[in-house]
Amino acid sequence: MNWKLIIPVIALALFLFTSCTSKKNKKGTDELNLKFLDEKNFSYRAEQFADLQVLRYKIPGFEQLTPQQKELAYYLYQAALSGRDIIYDQHNKHNLAIRRTLEGIYTTYKGDKNTEDYKKFVVYTKRVWFSNGIHHHYAKYKIMPQFSEAYFEELLKNSDPKALPMPIDEIVKKVKPIIFDPNLEAKGVDLDPNKDVIQASANNFYEGVTQKEVEEFYRSKMTPNDPTPPSYGLNSKLIKENGQLVEKVWKVGGMYSPAIEKIVYWLEKALTVAENEKQKKWLQLLIEYYKTGDLKKFDEYNIAWVQDTESRLDAVNGFIEVYGDALGYKGSFESVVSFRDMEATKRIAAISKEAQYFEDNSPIMPQHKKKNVVGITAKVITVITESGDASPSTPIGINLPNADWIRKNHGSKSVNLGNIVDAYNLSSAGSGFLEEFAYSQEEIELEKKYGALADNLHTDMHEVIGHASGQLNPGKSTDMLKNYASTLEEARADLVALYYLMDQKLIDIGVMPNFDVAKAGYNDYISNGLMRQLVRLKEGEDLEEAHMRNRQLVASWVYEKGKKENVIEKVQKEGKTYFVIRDYQKLRKLFGDLLREIQRIKSEGDYEAGKKLVETYGVKVDKALHKEVLERYRKLNLAPYRGFINPVLIPIEKEGKIVDVQVKYPQNFDEQMLYYAKNYSFLPTYN
Repeated sequence: MNWKLIIPVIALALFLFTSCTSKKNKKGTDELNLKFLDEKNFSYRAEQFADLQVLRYKIPGFEQLTPQQKELAYYLYQAALSGRDIIYDQHNKHNLAIRRTLEGIYTTYKGDKNTEDYKKFVVYTKRVWFSNGIHHHYAKYKIMPQFSEAYFEELLKNSDPKALPMPIDEIVKKVKPIIFDPNLEAKGVDLDPNKDVIQASANNFYEGVTQKEVEEFYRSKMTPNDPTPPSYGLNSKLIKENGQLVEKVWKVGGMYSPAIEKIVYWLEKALTVAENEKQKKWLQLLIEYYKTGDLKKFDEYNIAWVQDTESRLDAVNGFIEVYGDALGYKGSFESVVSFRDMEATKRIAAISKEAQYFEDNSPIMPQHKKKNVVGITAKVITVITESGDASPSTPIGINLPNADWIRKNHGSKSVNLGNIVDAYNLSSAGSGFLEEFAYSQEEIELEKKYGALADNLHTDMHEVIGHASGQLNPGKSTDMLKNYASTLEEARADLVALYYLMDQKLIDIGVMPNFDVAKAGYNDYISNGLMRQLVRLKEGEDLEEAHMRNRQLVASWVYEKGKKENVIEKVQKEGKTYFVIRDYQKLRKLFGDLLREIQRIKSEGDYEAGKKLVETYGVKVDKALHKEVLERYRKLNLAPYRGFINPVLIPIEKEGKIVDVQVKYPQNFDEQMLYYAKNYSFLPTYN
């Protein structure tokens, strides 16, 4: 492939950083030699290492935005990247020290870079970048380096001390044990019900407190039967000081203030070029929330954000998803900047229009149905950039806000990340994965013809209808499900999507041509839930991540309950295992039965039933099958996890004003990570 620098480095240095950025931010691009792809030579695939593949995505249609919209996109892009340090520190309090140590070595090491040990160092560094820290982004186990402690010290001694975050002897004493001792900070999120999940988890959401203390602290804050409860604990670290529990709030003037101040700076710039008054309102409320840390202000922002349905550009920016906290209180920083794909949105909008039909005809208990489904806004978006918990590994669908009462009273926004899905699909062509795990040629052809549409419809239904459906009983909250809440919620949303994927309504509204699409979707889900997703685990491991647990729970439950009628058959062919659906309609009925039970568990806050369901079906792995799957997968030379290099936005200025914004696609993952470190490192090494 022919690479070349698209624009002169001097011009890039001028364009990349506008006024009011630090001197450090006005350097970087030339020093770090950030190179871009020639558009003609664009490739979705960038590189592969360990269990990871790094891809690229395009931003089709960006050039058609107005100059004002492009300027707004640029400011939101800067706000997104300004919070990048936060996710590292949230994942573990040593992460920034470790990342900066690795980056200092990476950029200044003067020794031999052709040795096997150095290559192992490079892979370890890239894995830390990809996972935003030392714990695997998905499985949450600690990533262990494949080079020795002695070699690490050699790397330090042959690097520029000024490029390191602290003196070498301090790194050896404080940082080295965290990197190399497998018993220190062993698991990012530990969901084992037999442990104190707060003390067993290595994240930085809590310090010096127990699970019981956390539960009692937040229970004491809750008002019984409050119809509009704030998301207590969402934007703070809970610590013990002088024997008292104290929240360190993430806000301007509080914890993470230097990064949040930068986020606010760029959001205030965005406010000046907002598309309309509704967009201006939620931007202003988001700024006020960041300045005050007031969770009620966060609710006001979410309501205003949901009500902005006309703006072309949009952004998620804040402490959002709670998967990183074993108890589901603390929100990880993330940002996704996007604009609406007008044509593709027609499909998802047709689904959201029928939300009341889907609720009324759901197999859940009548008392758990919403009588009046309101405000579900659905669209397909084109991602401009992602940051924090959404990058490099990204979701393909988003439904927000997360507060149940806001969904019920004000609605929600559901999106399918269209260009991300396209990048995944286009990068997977010809990998051999489908052929290896599909049972028959008929199944292969069905997947090739309808698989992409089935995936899109499943994502649409999961986000638009699934997460927005059902209601809690009075006085109940999802907090009652504790460490099982995320798994059960994802299973519930998946089941809604699966149940309705084989509904005549999808054909009637024109989003699906026939039930072969549903069959392709069912084949894919069962194969993935029972078998294929196991490629993400090391041999002997159980399932830890909420989405993986959810998929196995659903697939294993329907497989077991359908055994008597042979709904799904486990088949051996040429020494290989397959799961073959023999009756799609009966499978749909089983999906509905499980949906009914999981909705009951959520609505009633039935912790014991939820625990039993997850632990029975969603955690333990068939070891013999797992070994077989890994052997089959290994022959394909693929990576089970994928993530992305983000495009770079380059503002074009005239007389001090942005008149246009260009999109460029970086060549290398490591260059982008170093570029981010150089220009968006706003937090101290320890916070």
